[in-house]
Amino acid sequence: MVKLVIMVLIILLTVSGVSPACGRAEYLTGHECCPMCGPGYYVRKHCTDITSTACVPCLPPTYTDAPNGLPSCKSCTVCDSSAGLRVKRACSSTSDTLCEPLEGHYCTDPIKDGCRGAVEHTKCLSGQYVNQTGTASTDTVCGDCVGDTYSNGSFTSCRPHTQCELIGLVVLREGSSFYDTDCGQRQRQHIGAIAAGIIAGVAVLAAACGAVGFIYNRWNKDRTRTAQQGAYGTD
Repeated sequence: MVKLVIMVLIILLTVSGVSPACGRAEYLTGHECCPMCGPGYYVRKHCTDITSTACVPCLPPTYTDAPNGLPSCKSCTVCDSSAGLRVKRACSSTSDTLCEPLEGHYCTDPIKDGCRGAVEHTKCLSGQYVNQTGTASTDTVCGDCVGDTYSNGSFTSCRPHTQCELIGLVVLREGSSFYDTDCGQRQRQHIGAIAAGIIAGVAVLAAACGAVGFIYNRWNKDRTRTAQQGAYGTD
């Protein structure tokens, strides 16, 4: 009696166009519930009264990641470098590609275990320091240098300006938040060094001239004496 009631209900549902509810591992095609294909497969041919669903494997680069009644596999996601992405996990027949940010980028469109879009970390400007280094999920945070400090944008903290007087030098250019103070030698020290060099050069030149004069006079005397001796010998 129960079987008869069930059959009548099925016939009535079919005639009225209302589809029967399928099981969790089935999919509906027309008025028929067919067994689903497993992950990594898709439906090539629906089931019939006498045959089960015909399933075939997904070929690269396609996949299905759950039991399904799909007529084709899904295309694998491409991790586009122009979107700041690279492959975290390659696509397989049972799972899609997972992407992650490129080095120096952070994710702006996160999904479970992956990312769909990323942008480059902010670069701190001169006069700023890196307050927080960027990660794969957060951007770089920059801070401003204040007072007698500076940074070229890559420092993790602002550095104090060099105190020229503490190292025996004078200021050639005052420091700013962008760059350090330029130090140099005192002007008088330069003049003293130049003067000392000139004096030393003159002394060397004078000594050389004196030596040349002495040698010349000696040579001239010797030549005169030789000439006189030659004249006496002739007489």
